[in-house]
Amino acid sequence: MKRTGRQLLKVEGLGLRFGGLQVLDDLSLTVGEGRIVGLIGPNGAGKTSCFNCLTGVYRPQQGRVFFDGREVSRLPTHRRARLGMARTWQNLGVIESLTVTENVMLAQHQRTGYSALAGLLGLAGTWGRERELRRDADEIIDYFGLADVADERVGELPYGVRKTCDMAMALASDPKLLLLDEPASGLSPEEALGLADTLRELRDRLRLTILMIEHHVPLVAEVCDHVYVLDFGRLLTEGGPEEIQRHPEVITAYLGGSHGTA
Repeated sequence: MKRTGRQLLKVEGLGLRFGGLQVLDDLSLTVGEGRIVGLIGPNGAGKTSCFNCLTGVYRPQQGRVFFDGREVSRLPTHRRARLGMARTWQNLGVIESLTVTENVMLAQHQRTGYSALAGLLGLAGTWGRERELRRDADEIIDYFGLADVADERVGELPYGVRKTCDMAMALASDPKLLLLDEPASGLSPEEALGLADTLRELRDRLRLTILMIEHHVPLVAEVCDHVYVLDFGRLLTEGGPEEIQRHPEVITAYLGGSHGTA
Protein backbone atom coordinates (compact mmCIF):
# COMPACT_ATOMS: atom_id res chain seq x y z
CA MET A 1 0.00 0.00 0.00
CA LYS A 2 1.25 3.47 -0.83
CA ARG A 3 1.62 5.55 2.33
CA THR A 4 0.46 9.06 1.66
CA GLY A 5 1.79 10.74 4.80
CA ARG A 6 -1.71 12.06 5.44
CA GLN A 7 -2.84 12.03 9.06
CA LEU A 8 -5.87 9.79 9.37
CA LEU A 9 -6.17 10.24 13.15
CA LYS A 10 -5.08 13.26 15.17
CA VAL A 11 -5.53 13.64 18.93
CA GLU A 12 -4.87 16.97 20.63
CA GLY A 13 -4.46 17.43 24.39
CA LEU A 14 -6.77 14.65 25.54
CA GLY A 15 -7.68 14.84 29.22
CA LEU A 16 -9.89 12.39 31.10
CA ARG A 17 -10.74 12.35 34.81
CA PHE A 18 -12.88 10.06 36.90
CA GLY A 19 -13.63 12.15 39.96
CA GLY A 20 -10.25 13.18 41.35
CA LEU A 21 -8.35 10.56 39.36
CA GLN A 22 -6.53 11.84 36.26
CA VAL A 23 -6.68 8.96 33.77
CA LEU A 24 -5.36 10.77 30.66
CA ASP A 25 -3.29 13.93 30.93
CA ASP A 26 -2.71 16.18 27.90
CA LEU A 27 -2.30 13.25 25.51
CA SER A 28 -1.57 14.04 21.87
CA LEU A 29 -0.77 11.62 19.06
CA THR A 30 -1.19 11.12 15.32
CA VAL A 31 -1.64 8.07 13.13
CA GLY A 32 -0.64 8.41 9.50
CA GLU A 33 -2.66 6.72 6.79
CA GLY A 34 -1.35 3.27 5.90
CA ARG A 35 0.73 2.86 9.04
CA ILE A 36 0.67 0.38 11.91
CA VAL A 37 1.12 2.27 15.17
CA GLY A 38 1.58 0.79 18.63
CA LEU A 39 0.24 2.17 21.90
CA ILE A 40 2.08 0.53 24.78
CA GLY A 41 2.68 1.00 28.48
CA PRO A 42 2.44 -0.82 31.79
CA ASN A 43 -0.89 -2.05 33.12
CA GLY A 44 -3.02 0.90 34.15
CA ALA A 45 -1.26 3.41 31.91
CA GLY A 46 -4.54 4.57 30.31
CA LYS A 47 -4.33 2.76 26.98
CA THR A 48 -7.86 1.32 26.87
CA SER A 49 -9.24 4.58 28.26
CA CYS A 50 -7.58 6.30 25.31
CA PHE A 51 -9.32 3.90 22.90
CA ASN A 52 -12.62 4.57 24.65
CA CYS A 53 -12.16 8.30 24.11
CA LEU A 54 -11.19 7.86 20.45
CA THR A 55 -14.27 5.75 19.71
CA GLY A 56 -16.77 7.79 21.72
CA VAL A 57 -17.32 5.37 24.60
CA TYR A 58 -15.92 7.98 27.00
CA ARG A 59 -16.33 11.75 26.69
CA PRO A 60 -13.05 13.39 27.79
CA GLN A 61 -13.09 16.67 29.67
CA GLN A 62 -10.35 18.19 27.51
CA GLY A 63 -8.92 17.77 24.05
CA ARG A 64 -10.08 17.13 20.52
CA VAL A 65 -10.13 14.11 18.20
CA PHE A 66 -9.89 14.45 14.41
CA PHE A 67 -10.55 11.56 12.05
CA ASP A 68 -10.17 11.56 8.29
CA GLY A 69 -10.03 15.34 8.13
CA ARG A 70 -12.94 16.21 10.43
CA GLU A 71 -13.40 16.73 14.13
CA VAL A 72 -15.32 13.88 15.74
CA SER A 73 -14.88 14.86 19.40
CA ARG A 74 -18.62 15.14 20.05
CA LEU A 75 -19.85 12.38 17.76
CA PRO A 76 -21.39 9.26 19.33
CA THR A 77 -19.82 5.85 18.82
CA HIS A 78 -22.07 4.76 15.95
CA ARG A 79 -21.34 7.94 13.98
CA ARG A 80 -17.60 7.40 14.32
CA ALA A 81 -18.04 3.78 13.22
CA ARG A 82 -19.97 4.95 10.18
CA LEU A 83 -17.05 7.21 9.24
CA GLY A 84 -14.68 4.24 9.28
CA MET A 85 -13.51 3.53 12.84
CA ALA A 86 -13.66 -0.06 14.08
CA ARG A 87 -12.22 -1.66 17.19
CA THR A 88 -11.76 -4.89 19.03
CA TRP A 89 -12.22 -5.16 22.79
CA GLN A 90 -9.95 -6.28 25.58
CA ASN A 91 -12.80 -8.39 26.97
CA LEU A 92 -14.13 -9.28 23.49
CA GLY A 93 -17.12 -7.73 21.73
CA VAL A 94 -18.67 -10.98 20.52
CA ILE A 95 -22.19 -12.17 21.37
CA GLU A 96 -21.57 -15.62 22.76
CA SER A 97 -25.09 -16.95 22.10
CA LEU A 98 -24.76 -16.31 18.33
CA THR A 99 -22.75 -18.28 15.79
CA VAL A 100 -19.57 -16.97 14.22
CA THR A 101 -21.45 -16.17 11.01
CA GLU A 102 -24.23 -14.37 12.87
CA ASN A 103 -21.70 -12.27 14.78
CA VAL A 104 -19.87 -11.24 11.62
CA MET A 105 -23.10 -10.42 9.79
CA LEU A 106 -24.35 -8.41 12.77
CA ALA A 107 -21.18 -6.35 12.62
CA GLN A 108 -22.17 -5.27 9.09
CA HIS A 109 -25.35 -3.51 10.26
CA GLN A 110 -24.10 -0.03 9.30
CA ARG A 111 -23.50 -1.23 5.74
CA THR A 112 -26.99 -2.59 5.03
CA GLY A 113 -28.32 0.51 3.31
CA TYR A 114 -31.90 -0.06 4.47
CA SER A 115 -33.86 0.42 7.68
CA ALA A 116 -34.44 -2.24 10.32
CA LEU A 117 -38.16 -2.12 9.50
CA ALA A 118 -37.51 -2.72 5.79
CA GLY A 119 -35.39 -5.73 6.68
CA LEU A 120 -38.00 -7.05 9.08
CA LEU A 121 -40.73 -6.79 6.42
CA GLY A 122 -38.52 -8.16 3.66
CA LEU A 123 -39.19 -5.20 1.35
CA ALA A 124 -37.89 -5.06 -2.20
CA GLY A 125 -34.12 -4.83 -2.42
CA THR A 126 -33.38 -6.14 1.05
CA TRP A 127 -32.93 -9.77 0.05
CA GLY A 128 -30.36 -8.97 -2.62
CA ARG A 129 -28.39 -6.83 -0.19
CA GLU A 130 -28.55 -9.59 2.43
CA ARG A 131 -27.03 -12.03 -0.06
CA GLU A 132 -24.21 -9.58 -0.73
CA LEU A 133 -23.52 -9.14 2.97
CA ARG A 134 -23.59 -12.91 3.53
CA ARG A 135 -21.06 -13.35 0.73
CA ASP A 136 -18.82 -10.70 2.29
CA ALA A 137 -19.17 -12.34 5.71
CA ASP A 138 -18.23 -15.73 4.27
CA GLU A 139 -15.12 -14.23 2.65
CA ILE A 140 -14.03 -12.64 5.94
CA ILE A 141 -14.67 -15.88 7.82
CA ASP A 142 -12.59 -17.80 5.27
CA TYR A 143 -9.82 -15.20 5.45
CA PHE A 144 -9.49 -15.63 9.21
CA GLY A 145 -9.65 -19.43 9.02
CA LEU A 146 -13.00 -19.66 10.78
CA ALA A 147 -14.94 -21.59 8.13
CA ASP A 148 -14.86 -24.85 10.12
CA VAL A 149 -16.56 -23.17 13.10
CA ALA A 150 -18.78 -20.73 11.18
CA ASP A 151 -22.02 -22.32 12.40
CA GLU A 152 -20.92 -22.88 16.00
CA ARG A 153 -21.94 -20.64 18.89
CA VAL A 154 -19.06 -18.35 19.80
CA GLY A 155 -19.44 -18.96 23.52
CA GLU A 156 -18.59 -22.64 22.99
CA LEU A 157 -15.31 -21.92 21.20
CA PRO A 158 -11.79 -21.58 22.65
CA TYR A 159 -10.66 -18.10 23.70
CA GLY A 160 -8.22 -17.73 20.81
CA VAL A 161 -10.96 -18.48 18.28
CA ARG A 162 -13.31 -15.99 19.96
CA LYS A 163 -10.51 -13.42 19.75
CA THR A 164 -10.19 -14.07 16.02
CA CYS A 165 -13.97 -13.73 15.61
CA ASP A 166 -13.79 -10.35 17.35
CA MET A 167 -11.23 -9.17 14.78
CA ALA A 168 -13.34 -10.55 11.93
CA MET A 169 -16.31 -8.55 13.23
CA ALA A 170 -14.26 -5.36 13.26
CA LEU A 171 -13.14 -6.00 9.70
CA ALA A 172 -16.73 -6.66 8.60
CA SER A 173 -17.65 -3.03 9.24
CA ASP A 174 -15.32 -2.04 6.35
CA PRO A 175 -13.17 0.38 8.38
CA LYS A 176 -10.45 2.83 7.42
CA LEU A 177 -8.91 2.69 10.90
CA LEU A 178 -8.74 -0.55 12.87
CA LEU A 179 -8.13 -0.16 16.61
CA LEU A 180 -6.95 -3.42 18.16
CA ASP A 181 -6.98 -3.84 21.95
CA GLU A 182 -4.34 -6.48 22.80
CA PRO A 183 -4.79 -8.66 19.70
CA ALA A 184 -2.08 -11.10 20.85
CA SER A 185 -3.66 -11.69 24.27
CA GLY A 186 -4.25 -15.41 24.80
CA LEU A 187 -2.06 -16.42 21.86
CA SER A 188 1.09 -18.49 22.07
CA PRO A 189 4.39 -16.71 21.24
CA GLU A 190 4.40 -18.41 17.83
CA GLU A 191 0.79 -17.40 17.14
CA ALA A 192 1.51 -13.84 18.26
CA LEU A 193 4.38 -13.47 15.80
CA GLY A 194 2.23 -15.06 13.07
CA LEU A 195 -0.27 -12.30 13.76
CA ALA A 196 2.30 -9.83 12.43
CA ASP A 197 1.87 -11.24 8.92
CA THR A 198 -1.91 -10.90 9.21
CA LEU A 199 -1.67 -7.27 10.32
CA ARG A 200 0.70 -6.36 7.50
CA GLU A 201 -1.58 -8.05 4.98
CA LEU A 202 -4.60 -6.15 6.34
CA ARG A 203 -2.69 -2.92 5.85
CA ASP A 204 -1.28 -3.70 2.42
CA ARG A 205 -4.11 -5.68 0.83
CA LEU A 206 -7.12 -3.91 2.36
CA ARG A 207 -5.54 -0.46 2.75
CA LEU A 208 -6.18 -0.39 6.48
CA THR A 209 -4.52 1.86 9.02
CA ILE A 210 -3.99 0.17 12.39
CA LEU A 211 -3.57 1.49 15.93
CA MET A 212 -3.02 -1.26 18.46
CA ILE A 213 -2.59 -1.67 22.19
CA GLU A 214 -0.21 -4.52 22.85
CA HIS A 215 1.92 -5.93 25.67
CA HIS A 216 3.68 -8.48 23.46
CA VAL A 217 6.84 -6.46 22.76
CA PRO A 218 8.24 -8.79 20.05
CA LEU A 219 5.04 -8.33 18.04
CA VAL A 220 5.24 -4.54 18.44
CA ALA A 221 8.88 -4.58 17.34
CA GLU A 222 8.07 -6.80 14.36
CA VAL A 223 5.09 -4.98 12.91
CA CYS A 224 4.83 -1.37 14.13
CA ASP A 225 6.09 1.62 12.15
CA HIS A 226 5.84 3.92 15.17
CA VAL A 227 5.18 3.45 18.89
CA TYR A 228 3.68 5.68 21.59
CA VAL A 229 4.40 4.85 25.23
CA LEU A 230 1.98 5.87 27.99
CA ASP A 231 2.59 5.92 31.73
CA PHE A 232 0.12 7.26 34.29
CA GLY A 233 -1.99 8.68 31.45
CA ARG A 234 0.79 10.81 30.01
CA LEU A 235 2.87 10.34 26.90
CA LEU A 236 6.21 9.07 28.15
CA THR A 237 7.95 8.93 24.79
CA GLU A 238 7.45 7.97 21.13
CA GLY A 239 9.57 6.68 18.29
CA GLY A 240 10.50 3.65 16.24
CA PRO A 241 10.29 0.19 17.88
CA GLU A 242 14.05 -0.26 18.26
CA GLU A 243 14.48 3.19 19.76
CA ILE A 244 11.61 2.59 22.19
CA GLN A 245 13.04 -0.71 23.44
CA ARG A 246 16.32 1.01 24.35
CA HIS A 247 14.71 4.02 26.04
CA PRO A 248 15.67 4.06 29.75
CA GLU A 249 12.35 5.55 30.90
CA VAL A 250 10.43 2.84 29.03
CA ILE A 251 12.52 0.17 30.71
CA THR A 252 11.87 1.78 34.10
CA ALA A 253 8.11 2.07 33.46
CA TYR A 254 7.83 -1.61 32.54
CA LEU A 255 10.21 -3.04 35.11
CA GLY A 256 9.77 -0.54 37.90
CA GLY A 257 6.17 -1.49 38.82
CA SER A 258 4.27 1.59 37.64
CA HIS A 259 0.57 1.48 38.50
CA GLY A 260 -2.31 3.66 37.36
CA THR A 261 -5.75 3.31 35.81
CA ALA A 262 -6.62 1.01 32.91
